[in-house]
Amino acid sequence: MMARFEQDKNKLDLTPKRFNMWIFLFTSFMFFAALTSGFIVYIGGKGHALKMNLPVAFMYSTGIIIVSSLTMFLASNAAKKLQFAKQRTFLWATFILGLGFLGMQVYAWYVLAFEMKAYFINPNASISFVYVFSLMHLLHILAGLVLLIVSLVSTYRKTPQVINLFRMEMTSIFWHFVDIIWIYLYVFLLLNQN
Repeated sequence: MMARFEQDKNKLDLTPKRFNMWIFLFTSFMFFAALTSGFIVYIGGKGHALKMNLPVAFMYSTGIIIVSSLTMFLASNAAKKLQFAKQRTFLWATFILGLGFLGMQVYAWYVLAFEMKAYFINPNASISFVYVFSLMHLLHILAGLVLLIVSLVSTYRKTPQVINLFRMEMTSIFWHFVDIIWIYLYVFLLLNQN
C-alpha cells in the first residue's frame, strides 16, 4: 500500500515537469519558425539570396543525428524492457553521436569561414542566418547532451524505475525534437541556397 502511494506521488510530481518540457519544445519550435520566417523575408529583398552551397559537413552531421535518433529509440525500448546494460550502451552511443554532430557542425563553421570566406559578419545577412541557425541548434544539442548524461547517471545508480523511465521519456522526446529541427533547418537551407 505504501509503495503504491509513493509510486502515485512520484507520477503526480512528474506531471508538471512533463508539461514544462512540452512548453519548452513549443517555444523552441516557435523560435526556429521565427528565425526561418525572418530569413524568408530577408532573402525576398533584391540581392539578398544565399549565394553559396552549404558545406558538405552539414550533410554528414544530418546523417549522424539521424543515427543518434535511432540509438535513442533503442535506449528507450531497452529501458522499458528493464534491459539496463542495453539502455546504457545505446545511451552512450547516442551521447558519442551527439558529440560527433557537435564536432561536425564546428567543422562546417570552419569550412564556411576559412575555406568559403563566408563570415558571420557579412554584408549579405543570409550567410549570418546560417551561423545563427546552426548555433541556436547547437545550444539545443548541448542541452540534449546534459539530459543524456542525467539519464546515463540514472542507469548506474539504483534509481526507481518510474524515475528512470521518466528521464528516458523526457530525454528521448527532446533528442528526437532536436533531430527533427535540424532536418527541418538543413532542408530549409538546401532549398534556399543559390
